Amino acid sequence: MPIRRLPPETVNRIAAGEVVERPASAIKELVENALDAGGRNIEIQADGGGLSRILIADDGKGIPKDELPLAVERHATSKLEPDDAGDVDLLRIHTLGFRGEALPSIGSVARLSITTRSRDETDAWSIQVEGGETRPLAPAPFPGPHGARVEVRDLFYATPARLKFMKSERAEAMAISEEIKRQAMAHEAVAFTLSLDGKVALRLPAEHPGDEGRLRRLAALLGRDFEANALLIDQERDGVRLSGYAGLPTYSRGNAAHQYLFVNGRPVKDRLLQGALRGAYADFLARDRHPAAALFLDIDPLYVDVNVHPAKAEVRFRDPALVRGLIVGALRHALHAAGHRASTTVAADALSGFRPHTGVTQSGEWRGASGEGWSGWTGWDAPASQTAQVLPGLNERSARVEPSWDSPSWPSQPAQASDLATRHSPLATQPQDPLDYPLGAARGQLHANYIVAQTRDGLVIVDQHAAHERLVYERMKAQMAQGAVTRQTLLTPEVVDLDPAEAERVAGRAEELAEMGLIVEAFGAGAVLVRETPAMLGDTDVQGLIRDIADDLSEHGQALSLKERLAAICGTMACHGSVRSGRVLSAPEMNALLRQMEATPHSGQCNHGRPTYVELKLHDLEKLFGRR
Repeated sequence: MPIRRLPPETVNRIAAGEVVERPASAIKELVENALDAGGRNIEIQADGGGLSRILIADDGKGIPKDELPLAVERHATSKLEPDDAGDVDLLRIHTLGFRGEALPSIGSVARLSITTRSRDETDAWSIQVEGGETRPLAPAPFPGPHGARVEVRDLFYATPARLKFMKSERAEAMAISEEIKRQAMAHEAVAFTLSLDGKVALRLPAEHPGDEGRLRRLAALLGRDFEANALLIDQERDGVRLSGYAGLPTYSRGNAAHQYLFVNGRPVKDRLLQGALRGAYADFLARDRHPAAALFLDIDPLYVDVNVHPAKAEVRFRDPALVRGLIVGALRHALHAAGHRASTTVAADALSGFRPHTGVTQSGEWRGASGEGWSGWTGWDAPASQTAQVLPGLNERSARVEPSWDSPSWPSQPAQASDLATRHSPLATQPQDPLDYPLGAARGQLHANYIVAQTRDGLVIVDQHAAHERLVYERMKAQMAQGAVTRQTLLTPEVVDLDPAEAERVAGRAEELAEMGLIVEAFGAGAVLVRETPAMLGDTDVQGLIRDIADDLSEHGQALSLKERLAAICGTMACHGSVRSGRVLSAPEMNALLRQMEATPHSGQCNHGRPTYVELKLHDLEKLFGRR
């Protein structure tokens, strides 16, 4: 077949397939045009999942009458200016749109109508494009002093085959809603209204520009829980600024749907940014959990290429290492500053597990899981042996801490001036009341695993294994960073049999493992010899430890950077060396654990992102018993 030029209509429809993949794509392009035009109030209407009708109305500067025909021509744009030599620099992009493809692409596959009034004109004008055919200008009514109203009907009617690949109206409507949410996150100073099939689905007033306004906008879109558990991110490095909010590790999600990334105000889905976000939380989340975040990257347009894809959803950075390092560093700095803070949803989840239960039926009989035992209750004066039979486990509590009568009393009345002077003198310092510590004072241990502590305004329940695992992990990381992990030599070197490939991987990381206090060497084709282990692990299961490390190296050998791989292995070591569930702790041990948690960053969650403690405020407890 000879080579021939395609008709302009076919060319436009091919281009439309790249730019307008679905109704949400068309709405994205039209909303970006409205934002570039300076719109501060944008209204979006979509019927039939956007396939029947789309309307975008804004109060921007509008399009002058003489430029309106150019607006629907392909590659005609007002957003790029040639230099003195007539050249256009595609790297200096300061607007959301710039390719001049959206309107002609939509007009080639749908019925497009644009009604606009420019700031400098008194009359409003309209132009229509149907299936690529442009009709003459005509005067038209316009409700506002200036702006534009773009209406799209029967999307893809000119390409019926494309309609077969559309999803259900509900799915398309959800995609539209998600797109508007992303645009609203990036522009908190703009008011958005979204109506689907005549019903208002989203109404967002304009917020004050800045961190507070952005957080209010994010809270309106992601929920108040995100607002309560978000950490402010604001770091700059070499002219690149990262801002936004990221959730606490204990406020993690089951997928990455709550990760929103923006570059110069443009919503993007970039693997580099997603990988950096994942790497920053590698120390705090299990592999099947994902952080929630809305991050905004501001960078000189010369250092980012937004012209990679017609849909402009992908970008390419000139210095990806700088961007990745900034994201990882900023997020870890914010997580470090959060200290032992845990998500507020942890307490809410715990409270939701409680159920009001009177335990007495209408006939006056006791109803409960231990009804048989309670039916034989003989009172508090019964012999201990009889009580233990009636209430099994009553005398088998793990530990109990009562206030010591020998401890210094805390005055309930105002102290005299002489007493205060004595207490605050250098020779007589007043100890802090344990109830004033963030995690309070230990009052008991339940089921040999959960420490119950009392605070000034509530109580705290601590998972001793998860908490100590994080403490050991942070201590190992600090020692590893200083290159000073103390080792202990095994009396008899231990041989661990592995798969030949696993043994080779472990032996190949011998130098890296030595930095963490684990000395291994190859021992034949399918085994490794362990000579020394980290001293902080004590008497550990060497066989299980090496096998877990082999599994970690097998799974993350190419997925994580060197430090992240070591951190993952360090977490495995910490899990083996932490206080196990089932160990009875004394009162000093429990209080010491609480004080270490308060002084250790990230102690609010274990190495897998699970909370290490639950805090219940007094007013929450009072609600459970109907006192509020």
